[in-house]
Amino acid sequence: MGKKLPYTPKSRVRSALRQLFLRSRERASALKRDGYCCQICGVKQSRKKGFEVYVEVHHVDSIKNWEQVISAVYEYLLCDSEKLTTLCKECHQKEG
Repeated sequence: MGKKLPYTPKSRVRSALRQLFLRSRERASALKRDGYCCQICGVKQSRKKGFEVYVEVHHVDSIKNWEQVISAVYEYLLCDSEKLTTLCKECHQKEG
């Protein structure tokens, strides 16, 4: 068994962000709005055995800055433990 890294790997951050999007209300809303149909060819999603068709949600503006997004997660959320402290719930709320 390998040694644990002292930081969260980028692949894990990317996977967590993807899972967040896959479960997001925004994604569900886009699917519902478009009637679970491809907006180019019109094919409708189907789960019928032997005739499975899946549709996906696409970012129209594209995500061109994945590295910037992941860097921001590391800078502000997964920062070095020296920049973190432990507080009770009440004190944490006071700190804002």
